[in-house]
Amino acid sequence: MPREPLKRRASAPVDPNALPDKPFFKIGEVARLCALKPFVLRYWETEFHSIKPERTRSGQRLYRRQDVEQLLRIRKLLYERRFTIAGARSHLRELGEDEAAPPPLPPPEVDVETMRKIKRAVLDLIGLVEEP
Repeated sequence: MPREPLKRRASAPVDPNALPDKPFFKIGEVARLCALKPFVLRYWETEFHSIKPERTRSGQRLYRRQDVEQLLRIRKLLYERRFTIAGARSHLRELGEDEAAPPPLPPPEVDVETMRKIKRAVLDLIGLVEEP
């Protein structure tokens, strides 16, 4: 007689007050604490600018305690309160917990003399092309 397949229980995230008392967490630990897959954490880093784990020399992510607490808040907004990512980002921004996207860099300053030289060179090229 065939057996029924075992049902997997969905793991629940840990209570933010029950986080282990340590300054840094590796991505596997954070994934387990938040009941998420590591690829979800990596994706959320690109969507929520407040999540910026530090890196070791070997490139491993080290999440600070405040990162883990923020990830738990994000998880609650997305999975329990059914926010979209944009909605969660907006909600966190309203609460002052997620900053906006970094502003674009200003255009580089260009030396005026260099621009004059470039202009002369372009005009010289145009003159060469237009000559019969």
